[in-house]
Amino acid sequence: MVMEGLGDSLRSTLKKIANAGNVDQALIKEVSRDIQRALIRADMNVRMVLELSKTIERRSLEEKPLPGMTNREHVIRIVHDELVRLLGEPRTIPLRKQVIMMVGLYGQGKTTTTGKLALHFKKKGMRVGVIAADVHRPAAHDQLEQLANKVQVMFYGQKGAKDAAKIVTDGLAELRKKCDVVIVDTAGRDKLEQSLIDEMKRIFEAAKPDEKFLVMDAAVGQQAESQARAFHEAVQVTGVIITKMDGTAKGGGALSAVAVTKAPVVFIGTGEHVDELEPLDPKRFIGRLLGMGDLEALLAKAQEAMGGQDAEKMARKMLTGRFTLNDMMAQLDMMGKMGPLSKVAQMLPGGLGANLQGKNMEGTQEKLKHFRVILDSMTKEEREEPSIIKSPRITRIARGSGRTSNEVRELLKYYETTKGMMKGLGSNRKMQAQLMRQLKFKGRGGEAA
Repeated sequence: MVMEGLGDSLRSTLKKIANAGNVDQALIKEVSRDIQRALIRADMNVRMVLELSKTIERRSLEEKPLPGMTNREHVIRIVHDELVRLLGEPRTIPLRKQVIMMVGLYGQGKTTTTGKLALHFKKKGMRVGVIAADVHRPAAHDQLEQLANKVQVMFYGQKGAKDAAKIVTDGLAELRKKCDVVIVDTAGRDKLEQSLIDEMKRIFEAAKPDEKFLVMDAAVGQQAESQARAFHEAVQVTGVIITKMDGTAKGGGALSAVAVTKAPVVFIGTGEHVDELEPLDPKRFIGRLLGMGDLEALLAKAQEAMGGQDAEKMARKMLTGRFTLNDMMAQLDMMGKMGPLSKVAQMLPGGLGANLQGKNMEGTQEKLKHFRVILDSMTKEEREEPSIIKSPRITRIARGSGRTSNEVRELLKYYETTKGMMKGLGSNRKMQAQLMRQLKFKGRGGEAA
């Protein structure tokens, strides 16, 4: 999970507010200290943390709750809003013809991120090309070429050449005619050196890039601020990509330091796979950290996994509990394409994600694969009317799927439990209205929710 330690600490703080008998000055001060400790442990800039905690404390004590909002909800909203403000305004990278220059130190994940970014734009319907301009790391050329082949975008490089600026000039002359987006992968160093800055400036002059992305490892800590500032002075950084946010790294240093330099975080790397790069929307990111979910991202993932089928229709069925084993089979297929369950769980609202993350996610994922095999061994009638599946049918289904009768019964129990849980969620009118709004559905009676 992205920044798991920070997320756990912040969710624990919100629980303290939600379970409090009375929201008074003592509780607010305690919550403020808890948030301070959590953010400083996550390596966030200490000065920014102190300012943020003071603002949360002041607003919680001085501002009145909005109409219809309890004191608890009021304080939770302030915590959420101030954490979002810390990360700054979201910046969406436009889908247009452009040249993007990638910069950063060695080992930050520049080349891998170049491949991920190429895939991101390709999925948006853009024609993409990449240029291998790292002339110092021997494997960089081959690595980028392999990534380009994997995501099926155009590649340009001059293996063995030493003039990075010339490679970029030649590469742009070749790719600009054929591509909408050209991404230039550049060299790094073990530390900030004048030779690196000089080379960046030469490439910058050759490429005249529209975007300059600084790639930074989540583990960089407090050094992030000086790195971001130095690269910004050299090439006017327009955005930051933070890599390895799925690891044990704290990540707070990179998140807060780039806010200081006014270069927004535009993407975060959430895993090793080439499709694990996400645009950073501060509001949605903080929502996931606080256990509020991210239904917009979940729906987007679902829509992509379904290959154009109606994800909203399936989500509506899940919320109302009106779904059969056929629908469940389609859901399992969709979930299999959406990636690890631990990442999907982060996007679920109302504490569902936090509850799931406490379980053995790998074991659960394997069990769902077995369930999918069992469903294949059922008849269409059985999947439409699960109530007809009694002992003789269970035995036949188990034999046909190569699983045990107990596993078939477990699947049926899982189906009934899920259906009941979703019905319960759907009967909570306040929660349902919130979910429908986020998913852009219509509420009961045909009115916009």
